[in-house]
Amino acid sequence: MRVLIVEDEVKMAGLIRRGLREEGLSADVAVKGEDALWMAGSTSYDAIVLDVMLPGIDGFETCRRLRADGVWAPVLMLTARDAVEARVQGLDAGADDYLTKPFDFRELLARLRALVRRGRHPLLPDRLSLCGLVLDTRGRRVWVRDREVSLTAKEYALLEYLARRVGDVVSRGDIAEHVWDEHYDPLSNVVDVYIQRLRRKLDLPGSGSVIRTRRGEGYQLLDEPDTP
Repeated sequence: MRVLIVEDEVKMAGLIRRGLREEGLSADVAVKGEDALWMAGSTSYDAIVLDVMLPGIDGFETCRRLRADGVWAPVLMLTARDAVEARVQGLDAGADDYLTKPFDFRELLARLRALVRRGRHPLLPDRLSLCGLVLDTRGRRVWVRDREVSLTAKEYALLEYLARRVGDVVSRGDIAEHVWDEHYDPLSNVVDVYIQRLRRKLDLPGSGSVIRTRRGEGYQLLDEPDTP
């Protein structure tokens, strides 16, 4: 999941960004609404965390312009305001959810995941079975043939993104855009490295791989393991 954080308080933005990255998510930061508009227009974000009080155009106007520009990523608004009128204004501007400061980071993370689950990506159940794998999408745990496999946060994020696109051929660029952030080097082979790590952990001896390489196109998570 790749998230855009729109927050002018540098310390707050840094804390959110660090927390998301520790969970294996990618996060970019914009400090002004105007910056958020061009960033969201050029990058396909899975969710946007948008503070109401911003320099220049405020969060309400930023949200309205995002929707007018055809950006439909789920928006979670942050504000110190707790009045009903402010919440209504944010939702009417096109926001999908509202969180009042101060907040617990665990709640922010849970709300983001809930928004993405019911957003523009295919809805993932709490427990997903495919290719001999079982994914606990809430607990972020994975089993292979009843054996739990330990994945790093980034490995799990890559696997869940492929699971959302199961059967589709996903390019390295698409994977990098949703699993990494703006610091990703397009000349790097980090996507290939992580695919190989997943294969080593998920593939069973004597069985084909659950992740197929499509030369010149990308990778594909299969419904059934590929032939060895």
